[in-house]
Amino acid sequence: MNSKVSRRLTEGTATEVTEHIYAPRLAKDFPAVFGPLNDVNQAHLLMLLHTGLMPREPAAELARALARIEDEGVAAVPLDPSIEDAYFNYEAHLMRVAGSHVGGYLHMARSRNDILATMDRMRARELALSLVDALCTVRASALEGARRHSRTVMPGYTHLQPAQPITYGFYLSAMAEVLTRDIERVQQVERLIDRCPLGAGALAGTSFAIDRAESARLLGFGAVLPNALDAVGSRDFALELLSAMTICAVGWSRFAQDYFVWCTAEFGLIDFPDRVAGTSSIMPQKKNPVVLEYLKGKGGHLIGLLGASLSTIRGTNFSHTGDASREGMRSLWEAGEECLRCLALLDLVVRTAEPDAEAMARRVRRDFSSATDLADLLVRRAGLSFRESHHVVGAVVREAMDRALGADEVGLEMLNRAALDQLGRPLDLGDEEVRASLDPLASVHSRLVPGGPAPVRVEERVAELERLSAADRQRNAARRDKSNEARADLKQSIRRLAL
Repeated sequence: MNSKVSRRLTEGTATEVTEHIYAPRLAKDFPAVFGPLNDVNQAHLLMLLHTGLMPREPAAELARALARIEDEGVAAVPLDPSIEDAYFNYEAHLMRVAGSHVGGYLHMARSRNDILATMDRMRARELALSLVDALCTVRASALEGARRHSRTVMPGYTHLQPAQPITYGFYLSAMAEVLTRDIERVQQVERLIDRCPLGAGALAGTSFAIDRAESARLLGFGAVLPNALDAVGSRDFALELLSAMTICAVGWSRFAQDYFVWCTAEFGLIDFPDRVAGTSSIMPQKKNPVVLEYLKGKGGHLIGLLGASLSTIRGTNFSHTGDASREGMRSLWEAGEECLRCLALLDLVVRTAEPDAEAMARRVRRDFSSATDLADLLVRRAGLSFRESHHVVGAVVREAMDRALGADEVGLEMLNRAALDQLGRPLDLGDEEVRASLDPLASVHSRLVPGGPAPVRVEERVAELERLSAADRQRNAARRDKSNEARADLKQSIRRLAL
């Protein structure tokens, strides 16, 4: 049996090749690329017509065939893995619909290589826009919570040990900052993606006098890629988008880890509605944080996907190759699906997490989170160096812990004992100001430095980020509108030509 796609090949494709390479690719890829492939074919046809490279009559026949294929949908295209990939299967169907002579016209001045590179960028562009929308949604939820809980005092932790008082709103505002950088990274990649490879051919362009700028315009791209070899051989835009998603995943995994700890009975700072939890098959008392575990697990999954793409592309020649341009891209689409899914779950976590304000306040009053504020008081009011005050307050904490006392039970008498022991003299302070310095709410309100947890600073920054969020959403909508408008114009032009 001869090859169905080439007279250079004297044998048909081996059963093992069709079974293990082409058939799985077709089943997975064809539904995903059917839309972009329609658009690329239609844009190429219009460009060939406008440049005079194709007469109007066959162009009109092709327009009618392409419109019919698009209208009938992906299910109407018979798939045969013995003729390889999505493009050859589409082309075979086009030649059935339009006739072999007219259908074969369309591949003038192009290659599967630049077609595939163009579709990859079209799909990646849409993924980037969807990621920005999803990230903006999570950030909006974090900002709403930050404003609502700007005065909900809780312990801040370092090394998972009580550190200094913060507020739950301050924590959520920090989450919003991380998400803002995630958005910026995706936006930067989206700008790099917005370059059209179509017209690059296999790697060396074409001798036909095509208009690459027209092809790019018809597909909603901002410009063309200037080097044909780079256009078909590079997938660094995919690696950058994968990297941005992986960095995002590292962030959401760390947030999930915090919630995972805080919702334990031992911490008891956060609870979730039952609808956001799972249970045990044997232990009836269990309420398991399945969403948090999923988010943490998928963080590792995305790291693996990035590593897979990097290692696949790393060892390839700098040109079009199946391992770089096909297998190297698989991780991007899987990571995109997982990332969008996880961002929806992260938004659920942020919206439904229920801080136990009383438990937070009770813990932060007794866990010596305000010890640094007492040390600061000794520097300001008693003339001690910070290192001297650090030693004195450390001795106070040690005594209180030995006596099973909380921070809210420390007073001037205990402080002066520590001062006599460490400095050889008592301190000229009042009991009231000592106790006031250990008040976690006062601690939070006093930290007015830009970036601090004082409610007024949190609320100011939330307002700034809300303005930025509105601008990001508007920009993303404009980018999507540009793509949608180009696509609508493309469809309208094809329908007019098909008449």
